[in-house]
Amino acid sequence: MTEKTLPFIKSEMEQIIRRYPTPFHIYDERAIKENTRRFLAAFDWAPGFKEYFAVKACPNPRIVRLLGDLGCGTDCSSLPELVISERVGITGENVMFTSNDTPAAEFKKAREIGAIINLDDISHIDFLKEHAGIPELVCLRYNPGPRRTGNAIIGNPVEAKYGFTYEQIFEGYGRLRDLGVKRFGLHCFIISNDIDRSHYLKTAEMLFTLAAEVKQKTGVRIEFVNLSGGIGIPYKPEQDAVDIEALGTEVKAAYDEIVKPAGLHPLKIYAECGRYITGPYGWLVSTVLHKKNIYREYVGLDASSANLMRPGVYGAYHHITVLGKEKAPLTKVYDVTGSLCENNDKFAIQRPLPEIEVGDIVAIHDTGAHGFSMGFNYNGKLRSAELLLKEDGSVDLIRRAETMEDYFATMIFPE
Repeated sequence: MTEKTLPFIKSEMEQIIRRYPTPFHIYDERAIKENTRRFLAAFDWAPGFKEYFAVKACPNPRIVRLLGDLGCGTDCSSLPELVISERVGITGENVMFTSNDTPAAEFKKAREIGAIINLDDISHIDFLKEHAGIPELVCLRYNPGPRRTGNAIIGNPVEAKYGFTYEQIFEGYGRLRDLGVKRFGLHCFIISNDIDRSHYLKTAEMLFTLAAEVKQKTGVRIEFVNLSGGIGIPYKPEQDAVDIEALGTEVKAAYDEIVKPAGLHPLKIYAECGRYITGPYGWLVSTVLHKKNIYREYVGLDASSANLMRPGVYGAYHHITVLGKEKAPLTKVYDVTGSLCENNDKFAIQRPLPEIEVGDIVAIHDTGAHGFSMGFNYNGKLRSAELLLKEDGSVDLIRRAETMEDYFATMIFPE
């Protein structure tokens, strides 16, 4: 079980709202720091362990810088993410550039800031050589295909667009070696939002074994294995959080069993978690605008799927707390909705909640990753602000809300 708590009470949130109108996402600085330190400690046994925070999960410079100050690098997948990393002072091999269908300009930028380039396809070797040059260190992304199953979000690896096949991995390392590459990495991302830690362990075992095969078949010694991300969080109260210390211990046992006998020790281990790091420590705060009673009872918020698309697109569960009614009995059943012209614009469907009134403040939990970052402007909705609840209890605006001027800025109106 996971207790769904808030780092603020109703009166505190009312004061915040007076300054920053809803809707907005707010993040808990203290909790993010504590969780990151715990994650790093779970793998502190590993040679050269480094967490490359997945910027796509929460692409806010203040969050990225906060994690950088704790020793994290960045996992970037686009030119803007590379620039965010660069502008907060994270460059060089503290950046992992993992992309697919990559434009030449993005490879050039990655080379410019000295990022580790993680190639997604065997044809990208020649593309990289032509447009940006081959660096001394290159990583390859592995897709095990029928050798492994993914989970619901990633899907069947055979159907996934990512990575090198098993056969291409050996060919790729051989070609890179012949092109003068001296240092090599190995990466695979095959699960997403998975709270069964055994699946992450299987990824570690698979990559450790493959690194040994690469050495045997090509003579290439893998310098690091990137176990990627995919560690999930308990969105539902009845779910348990991943025991990260146990996972660290299990990966160590696999390392001792596979890596050391293969003569690959010390093999560096990297991770690129995003959701696990920040996900549970963000909330979408919104105000109830309307109530509607037809065939069902509806609660309409001033937020919409444009602020948090996961429930509408994935049917994902996000817990909802009505501030000031945390202990009230769940006597009503509501659909909690936004105002988009789409019937899937719902944060909850037939959700038992306390009786809600217009003007109530609701906090939608676990939006610290893939919340704001997946927002959009459909129906002319404007992206919300982002706030940081600091360790001393003060609140910083870390992204202002969009204005109509922002929305119209790229439009060319007829004369």
